[in-house]
Amino acid sequence: MDWQRLDVLLTRVRPHRERLALLLDLVVVALAWQFTYLFRLGFERWFSARPDYDGYVLIGVLVLYALALLLLRVPKGMWRFSGFGEVKRLALACASAGLVAATLVLMAHLHGVPRAVLALHPVFALMLLAMMRMGYRMLYEHMRSKISGSAQEQRRALVMGAGDAGRLLVAGLQHTQGWVIVGFLDDAPEKLGARVAAVPVLGRLEQAAEFSAMHGITHLIVAMPGASMPQRRRALDIAGKVGLPVLTVPSSEELLSGRSVNQVRDIEPEDLLGREPVELDEGGISECLNGKVVLITGAGGSIGSELCRQVARYGPSKIVLYELSEFNLYTIEQELSEKFPHIPLVRLIGDVKDLEHLRHVLGKYKPQIVFHAAAYKHVPLMEEENAWAALRNNTLGTYNACLAAAEHGAERFVLISTDKAVNPTNVMGATKRAAELVISYMAGQGHATKFIAVRFGNVLGSSGSVIPKFKEQIAKGGPVTVTHPEITRYFMTIPEAARLVVQAGAMGDTGKVFILDMGESVRIADLARTMIRMAGYRSEAIPLVFTGLRPGEKLYEELLADADATLATPISKLRMARLNDSQAASGIRVGDWLASWHDTRAMNQSEVMRLLREVVPEYEARLPRE
Repeated sequence: MDWQRLDVLLTRVRPHRERLALLLDLVVVALAWQFTYLFRLGFERWFSARPDYDGYVLIGVLVLYALALLLLRVPKGMWRFSGFGEVKRLALACASAGLVAATLVLMAHLHGVPRAVLALHPVFALMLLAMMRMGYRMLYEHMRSKISGSAQEQRRALVMGAGDAGRLLVAGLQHTQGWVIVGFLDDAPEKLGARVAAVPVLGRLEQAAEFSAMHGITHLIVAMPGASMPQRRRALDIAGKVGLPVLTVPSSEELLSGRSVNQVRDIEPEDLLGREPVELDEGGISECLNGKVVLITGAGGSIGSELCRQVARYGPSKIVLYELSEFNLYTIEQELSEKFPHIPLVRLIGDVKDLEHLRHVLGKYKPQIVFHAAAYKHVPLMEEENAWAALRNNTLGTYNACLAAAEHGAERFVLISTDKAVNPTNVMGATKRAAELVISYMAGQGHATKFIAVRFGNVLGSSGSVIPKFKEQIAKGGPVTVTHPEITRYFMTIPEAARLVVQAGAMGDTGKVFILDMGESVRIADLARTMIRMAGYRSEAIPLVFTGLRPGEKLYEELLADADATLATPISKLRMARLNDSQAASGIRVGDWLASWHDTRAMNQSEVMRLLREVVPEYEARLPRE
C-alpha cells in the first residue's frame, strides 16, 4: 500500500474534518439501527416486520443524535488521539439521544417499533462509533510507523530548498524521532516532480502556504545555506506569511565552525537582516595579530567576548582579558580555554577608570595591540542618575587606556564607538563622541601608537539590545513593546562587528574612524512583526504596543556626521572617515578639557551635559531647561 498517498488523502480532507466526522457518525448510527433490527427480528423478518413509518422514525433518531453529538462537541475530537475521554463523550451522546428517542416514540404510541430496538440501539451505536475511532487510530499509527519508523505523532515539515543541504537535512532528521519530512519546495524547474533522498519536490517556494494546508504541515524549514542573502530573505519572507513556526539550517559560516546541517534552529534576526559577508584581508589581519600580545578591555561583554574569539583565531602569543565583572571574565576565560587551549590567557579584574592599574598591567604584559571595548552603553540608564558614571567610564576610561597604551609602546589602539556618537541627543552618545575626540587628540600627540576608532550601529543579540527583549516577550505571549512606530536603527551581527574591529586594527591609520556600510536602516516595528510571524503567531495573537520614546532616544540614527569626509578602503563596504577636531571650534584643547574635570567631584546630569557641550558642541541644543 502507498502509505504516502494515504497520508496525502487524509491531510487533504483535514480542513473538512468536523463536517465529515459528523456525517460518518450519522451513517454509523443509521447502520446501528439496521443491525439492531437484525439482532431483534432475524434475517427473515428484519425488513418485513417493520412498520411503514420506520423510515421517518429513523430520520428523527438521526436528528436527535446529531444534536447530541454537536452539543457535546464530539465532531471536534481528533480521531487519531481517541481514548477513554472520547468514549465517555460518545456514551453520553448515545445515552441521551437514545433516551429522548425512546421517550418520544412511546409517547407517540408508535408501537410498531420494537421496544428492544429502542433499548439496544444506543448500545449498538456506541460500539460502532467507538470501533470506528479506534480503527482509525490504529490505521493512522500504522501509517506513521510505515512512513517515519515511529507511531508517535510527528512534526510535519516542508523543506524550502532541495539542494545538498536539504538532502543532508532529510538524511539526518529521518533518523530523529518526532520529524516527518513531507516534501521539498524549490524554484529550480529541473527539480520539480523529482525526488531527493526519497522525498518528493512538490512545487515552488511560493506554494508554501498551499502545500502546508494540503499536507497538515506543522513547521517550515529553510535549507538554503549556500544561497545569496537576498534569496534567503525571500524564502524567509514567504515562509513567514504562512503562519507556521519557521526553522532554518545553520548558515555557511556556522557550518564552517563545526555545526551540522541537521541541527535545525529557530530563525534569528541576523537571518532576516544579514547582508553578504564582508570579505576581509585575512592575510593582513594574521600579520597584525599572529604572535602578538593582545589586550582587550571589557573582554567579557557582548562585543569584547566575540573580539576574544575572533582574535584567538589568528594565533596571538597571549591574550590579556581585562574585565570589571568577575562572572563575565570567568565565562569568557572558560570558553577560550576550551576552544583555544594552546593560547595563554591572562585574566584580570580591572576598571578602566583606574589609570594606575592600567599602567601597571600594560607595563607588565606589554601588549602590542589594545582593543578598547569597555563602556557603558544603555542609553536610558545613562541619561540621568548615571550621567557622571558614563562620562568617567566612556570618556575618561578611554583617555586612561590611551595614555597607558602610548606610555608602554603599544603598536595599535582601537576604540569601539557607536552611531549614537553622531549628532548625539543623549549622554551615552555624547560621551562616546568625546571618546572619539580623545582618539583624535592622542593621534596628534606624536606617539608611536596608532589610535583608531570603529563606529557601527546596533548589534544584534548584544546584552540589553532590543532583540533578546522581543524574543522574551514573544515567548511569554506578548505584548511586544516598541517605543515609537517610526523608529529605525542600523543593525549588524556580533561576529560582523568584531571582525570589523579586528580589520580596523590591522589596517587603520592613526586618527581615523572606520564605518561599515550597513545598508538600509530597519524599522523596529517591522522587525518586531516579522519576529512574531517567524515564531508561528498571527499578528492579532501577540499585540504590538508603542510606549513612547525614552529619554535621549532618537527616532533615526546616523553613521556619519555631516562634516565627516569618508574615503574608500580596499575592503568592500568599509569606509574610513577622518575625525574632525571639534575642540578647535570651541577654542579648547581636549587635553586641557580632560585635565579640567577628571579629578573633580561627582556632577549631576546638568553639569555633565554642560561639560560635554564644551567639547561636543553639536550636543548643545540637547541641554535640559533650567
